Amino acid sequence: MDDSKMLGGKIKKPGKRGRKPAKIDLKAKLERSRQSARECRARKKLRYQYLEELVSSKERAICALREELEMYRQWCSAMDQGKIPSEIKALLTGDEQKTHASHSSHSTKTPKNGKYSSGGNSQSKST
Repeated sequence: MDDSKMLGGKIKKPGKRGRKPAKIDLKAKLERSRQSARECRARKKLRYQYLEELVSSKERAICALREELEMYRQWCSAMDQGKIPSEIKALLTGDEQKTHASHSSHSTKTPKNGKYSSGGNSQSKST
């Protein structure tokens, strides 16, 4: 009884523990492996498609921001030369018209930029 152990009256031989595997059907195992590989490739393909779409949307956003930045640079250089761009004039006159209209009609709409002035009056816009 040197190599075996007595446990509950039964003799156990040393070696692997747990359930012994039944005869493994090799064809079924290979088919499961193939199916798992197909699913893995499909997940990988979807992941790459998602990432490519994400990258392209970020690139479009970057281009739009660069165009906006260039527009602001042009506006600043024009104002440095003493000229006021027509877009800024339109923004200023549009804001003045909205401010006059809101004071006379007492509307409670949110200002264009979505922020209220610090004075607590939701109708006036701080500049």
